[in-house]
Amino acid sequence: MAKGYWIAFYRSVSHPAALAEYAKLAGPALAEAGGTALARGAPAKVFEDGINQRTVIIEFESVEKAIAAYETDGYRAARAVLGRAAERDLRIVEGVG
Repeated sequence: MAKGYWIAFYRSVSHPAALAEYAKLAGPALAEAGGTALARGAPAKVFEDGINQRTVIIEFESVEKAIAAYETDGYRAARAVLGRAAERDLRIVEGVG
């Protein structure tokens, strides 16, 4: 079974304090759902048409577990704290092999 990955790109953050509070809740909630944070922060370097924006990558055992993590009570609470404090693009993609 292929692994599942959350890849989040933060286009803008209007309330850094809310993002910090979200992170305090989201990290444990996603870990409890089986997620492992692989990368978090600004890009070291961007190429071609890349945009220099905060990026987060979280690995799950499967795509199904990655999708289910989004709807857990713990992550739902984290999303409520974040609210509209950040504009982001969150994708779930399937790993290869």
